[in-house]
Amino acid sequence: MSIMLTERAASHVKRFLETKGQGIGLRLGVKPTGCSGYAYQIEAAESVGAEDTVFESNGVTLIVDAKSLPYLSGTELDYVREGLNATFKFRNPNVKDTCGCGESFNV
Repeated sequence: MSIMLTERAASHVKRFLETKGQGIGLRLGVKPTGCSGYAYQIEAAESVGAEDTVFESNGVTLIVDAKSLPYLSGTELDYVREGLNATFKFRNPNVKDTCGCGESFNV
């Protein structure tokens, strides 16, 4: 089980955490929502809980809760620019379906 950041994503996260001035890393998770079943959650992590798993990727600490880990195992997170937009792009080998708008997925 692993979760990885590309160098581009790690660079963006490091800048974000430095600008924010707090946080020990990036918390990744999933929540039930949307038309396909689940949506990704990303936020600055303030602490590590007893049920969390911690990964290190390109100098960034990634924290995933126990319920989200099976859905995110093997995922690579990239940060991409498409025209005027910039966003995180999940490359998740567990996804079987996504909704038409791309906001949710099913495993």
